[in-house]
Amino acid sequence: MIVRYAHRREIPLDSEALGVCQRAFDASLIKLEITREHQEAETIAALIIKLYQQGIRDEEKLFQLAVTASDTLKD
Repeated sequence: MIVRYAHRREIPLDSEALGVCQRAFDASLIKLEITREHQEAETIAALIIKLYQQGIRDEEKLFQLAVTASDTLKD
């Protein structure tokens, strides 16, 4: 999903960046107990890519921020 979303937005990410984002995305879905088909999954993917582009390159930090943001949106 990360690759599909990045290509749709024409976001220049190299394979290493995509790997970091993909792993953070996958871990977030597991933690949140949602599938890739869930409406929220695309929002999470977009957020992770945006955070990466803003300079957050740590996979664990991307994961934590995505989960926290998702929990905040549910409240």
